[in-house]
Amino acid sequence: MIKTSLDALLIGTPQPFHPSRGWSSMARTAVAGPVTVGPLGFAGDAVGDPAVHGGPDKAVHFYPREHYAAWRAELGDHPHLSAPGGFGENLSALGLTEDRVCIGDRFRIGTALFEVAQGRQPCWKLDHHFGRKTMAADVIRTARGGLYFRVLEDGEVSPGDAIVQVDCGPAAWTVARVFHLLIGGGHKGTDSQGALAELAALPMLAASWRIRAMKLRVQH
Repeated sequence: MIKTSLDALLIGTPQPFHPSRGWSSMARTAVAGPVTVGPLGFAGDAVGDPAVHGGPDKAVHFYPREHYAAWRAELGDHPHLSAPGGFGENLSALGLTEDRVCIGDRFRIGTALFEVAQGRQPCWKLDHHFGRKTMAADVIRTARGGLYFRVLEDGEVSPGDAIVQVDCGPAAWTVARVFHLLIGGGHKGTDSQGALAELAALPMLAASWRIRAMKLRVQH
């Protein structure tokens, strides 16, 4: 079981982001808390494009703090890598990397209960945010995407709160493995059909990723 502590809690609202492609909440700001959280995320937090972001399966975005050192090794001292929040995350902590955390794992943070619903699929906004045309592709290449929590029990969260794993999802389905199959090209493997069928039927996996697993299985 994983036990660590929350080192940052970040909140944001949509701001002008791209001259022709709309607004974004990528530039979130660290807060002292406590902040209440419910099925659609933290109070005061919002997304710029509700068609593809937010909702119960993407209520809270978590990004592993460990990845910042790896990105600095590749990109140098980029200003978005100087503190948590560079990837638009709500929560930052050590110890919850994608290879350790499984779909369906549950964590108590503050008084709220969270469940891992899916990995984070990068998009063009990371390219624009970092001023690097290959940033989204680099996230896929490195599998450093982070993850999304759904909120099972409302509560309050503050920076410094303990993060305590209270239940485990299926050990076979780490976020890293699911990301590889559904986003990183793993579905192209000759032995992927059974795995995709399992993912399509995995109740803890976000609905949109279950649908993606079904479509990839049909296409391959």
